[in-house]
Amino acid sequence: MTTLIDVQNVSMLYDGRVRALDGISLALRAREIVGLVGESGSGKTTLCRVMMGLVRPTGGDVIVDGTTRLIDMLRRDRLAYRRRAQMLQQDALASLSPRMRLRDQLAEPIAIHGMDKAQGWARVLDLLTRMGLSHGILDKYPHQISGGQARRVAVARALVLAPSVIVADEPTAGLDVSVQGDLLNLLLDLQAELGLTYLVASHNLNVIRRISDRIVVMYLGQIVEQGPTDEVFARPAHPYTAALLSTNPVVDPARRRPRIVLEGEIPSVVNPPPGCRFHTRCPQVQDRCRVDVPALRLNEGREVRCHFPLA
Repeated sequence: MTTLIDVQNVSMLYDGRVRALDGISLALRAREIVGLVGESGSGKTTLCRVMMGLVRPTGGDVIVDGTTRLIDMLRRDRLAYRRRAQMLQQDALASLSPRMRLRDQLAEPIAIHGMDKAQGWARVLDLLTRMGLSHGILDKYPHQISGGQARRVAVARALVLAPSVIVADEPTAGLDVSVQGDLLNLLLDLQAELGLTYLVASHNLNVIRRISDRIVVMYLGQIVEQGPTDEVFARPAHPYTAALLSTNPVVDPARRRPRIVLEGEIPSVVNPPPGCRFHTRCPQVQDRCRVDVPALRLNEGREVRCHFPLA
């Protein structure tokens, strides 16, 4: 499977001391849906921004199509990468200008990238139809539409340029459950029709289970586990993953996991603990965990950063 974006040993340091990312390596392959999960502060949004070229990492590299460094691509032609990869912001309504009608906001990418106006606008109208939005919405301002409609407009705007990669940061946040379901079905339909590749960051584990082929679990700026979504949900290998999944609400009582309560707070990213970063909260901690830094190793078809994996 072709690798579209390859994050190689990337670190991100803010103000010289806040390590938001630490040695992250992640390959995003064509037509794949990757789910990114972890508590607030784990580094999900920062990783999304690095992959989009919105911030430059302080260490490591991002490679596009296996050959070109993202930093070089952006330096030569920033707009070329924007035609390849688009981002859906966490707050869709806030990502729309309150001073412009939706018609003008959807026309902006066509003008900025020098697209043929007739072809570009025909694509806009086709996308609105696919989104289940009336063309009459074009004359409205953002404050005149609902949160669900704002999400669909944001998706349409991202797809105007026909990108191959969509990076979505909390795409269902703040939406009613029924609207969440409609949006997820729409994203899956678009992925099948257009051959899109998604990186989806979310706190909602049910969303990730529903939509993703592969799941990546982050903790304190590091990847602690990644593998096929069904396998990770069925048999989590990292104690943090097991604790995270145990909090996920499940309707069927037979499928509910015993709740794993983690003691203490997430350590500071300014001064992370020695050894395994999770050892201060891990219910399986042993002496080695407090001293030796675990590597991300292949373990039964998935990668796990743990000295004593559960599976």
